[in-house]
Amino acid sequence: MTADKEKRRAISREAARRRRRVESDVFGDLSRLLPLHPSLRSHLDKPTVIRLTLSYIRMHTVLKGNAGIKVEASHAIKCGPAIEGAENKTDLEKRKQDGGQEEKEREALKREAEEREAEYREEEDREAEETSMYLKILEGFLMVVTTEGDMMYLSSNVNKYMGLTQTELMGHNIFDFTHPCDHEEIRNNLRLTAEEVWRGAKRDFVMRIKSALTHRGRSANLKSATWKVLHCQGRAKMCVPQSSASCLLLTCQPLPLSHTLLSTHTFTSQHNMDMRFTHCDPRVTVLLGYGPEELVGRSIYDLCHTQDIRSLTKNHLNLCWKSQSVSGQYRMLVKGGGYVWVESHSAVIPSVRPSKSRPGVHQPLCILCVTYVLSGVEQASLQLSLDQSVHRYLS
Repeated sequence: MTADKEKRRAISREAARRRRRVESDVFGDLSRLLPLHPSLRSHLDKPTVIRLTLSYIRMHTVLKGNAGIKVEASHAIKCGPAIEGAENKTDLEKRKQDGGQEEKEREALKREAEEREAEYREEEDREAEETSMYLKILEGFLMVVTTEGDMMYLSSNVNKYMGLTQTELMGHNIFDFTHPCDHEEIRNNLRLTAEEVWRGAKRDFVMRIKSALTHRGRSANLKSATWKVLHCQGRAKMCVPQSSASCLLLTCQPLPLSHTLLSTHTFTSQHNMDMRFTHCDPRVTVLLGYGPEELVGRSIYDLCHTQDIRSLTKNHLNLCWKSQSVSGQYRMLVKGGGYVWVESHSAVIPSVRPSKSRPGVHQPLCILCVTYVLSGVEQASLQLSLDQSVHRYLS
């Protein structure tokens, strides 16, 4: 009786080992199909393989819906020769032709397959080079996110800005990595109507996301991650024609932007938390006609075009909640009449209290703005505020 039990246990253990072996082989085959570097594939666990596979299937659906012809053509270039060769081989066997003729045709098919494979690889290399160039210019990374918040795809350079790799983020939900206070705004931007999807509605918002990068640019553990502010811009995209499935294609730029540099068409200003000027760069006189002393104590809303007040208010709220923001393009009034198009990059500067080392230093909470003037003066003869009318009358 004991011998039978031992035998059954041995059979059960062997069956379990066989199942685990088959399962490992299946996951190994599946990981090799993923378009990842071999060094990354060897370190993937089973849940990660499943998560990445689902993400790539969904992404393939998006690409097939928008560029099906190109995908099918690429697949034909890559896979077509083998099928064609098999058919020709079958025909040759049926006809029982001479062995020398069969060998020549095989060689011709092999050369043709190699040429097509070389063309396919050359096209892939060219596309990869172009993508790398675009990402460098962007100073950020790409993200494709579904209306449910699942991150289907992130560009490979996400690690440079977030300290988290592409494989760590793909397939996860964006709400697992973003600040809880930003979830409502993110949901509002992910909520798309059929009309918005059809016309490719624009999205422009700021959110805080976990970053594992330290101040020295090294990657840390996710448990000690800090919040990084991202400026996200993009459009709604339909995944498959004649389908309700949709997603957002976003460019994500960390703030403050590294290209926030001073130039002749830029001026800096400092504000209270209600956006009243406390200091302004003298270059504002050349660009807008106002003297720095004229602006001190006045609100930036006094200089904003009436139709752009709402977008400026949104930027102000983002700034107060998230400490950094980009205004987007808006119109700022020129003293002599008319307006110029500008864009402001803003950040909240923490307060500095007196200490033993600096007893007389006290800097309250304030806002620092770098404003780019993007155009010349438009409609210079038009008075859009009382200040402009008074200046025109006095001059």
